[in-house]
Amino acid sequence: MKAAVIVFPGSNCDRDIAVALKQAGAQVTMVWHKDDALPDGVDLVAVPGGFSFGDYLRCGAIAAQSPIARALRFHAERGGYVLGICNGFQVLTELKLLPGALLRNAGLRYICRTVPLTVTNAGTAFTSGYAAGQTIALPIAHHDGNYFADDETLARLKGEGQVAFTYGDNPNGSRHDIAGIVSANGRVLGMMPHPERAADPAHGGTDGRALFAGLADALERV
Repeated sequence: MKAAVIVFPGSNCDRDIAVALKQAGAQVTMVWHKDDALPDGVDLVAVPGGFSFGDYLRCGAIAAQSPIARALRFHAERGGYVLGICNGFQVLTELKLLPGALLRNAGLRYICRTVPLTVTNAGTAFTSGYAAGQTIALPIAHHDGNYFADDETLARLKGEGQVAFTYGDNPNGSRHDIAGIVSANGRVLGMMPHPERAADPAHGGTDGRALFAGLADALERV
């Protein structure tokens, strides 16, 4: 698996994702936001967590206008795989690669802790390392993680199996307890929790490791 990790000013989880992907056997290239093309032959593009451009205007809004964003959109539209975590999820909604929006947490406070999640769809490349209904624990670290979409969109996401993860104890007010969703073709995942921060025993938990290992295995079979 060849992966590219996009780096924006304010990204702070880019190296974490790169390490987790390398541990899963991926070849990883770091891509600066001012580049206008992705490396040849890339299977997966990862958009990391952090505070791109200081979260000015809206979280992810400026990053979605960066030179690399056009290449990212083209990669997704031609069927490439994309993983957006935390701020990366926000960027993907700004690019309209995923529906909905991430609003301020219902309690209007930054939240940083490990939370329980339920794997609601284990049939995607991203979730293939888990079992449907499995409970896992991953860290969250966000101020704007409150997932919002209108009723019609929520019904479609649920009906078409696009909800990948839900919170066991909703920390931020997300509608339907949504923690992560996939695109209609299953090749774009956006999630607020951080699997890359739970991919090594030194992190205090390894429940995120299966996401990267399962993804690598799934892409090897494509």
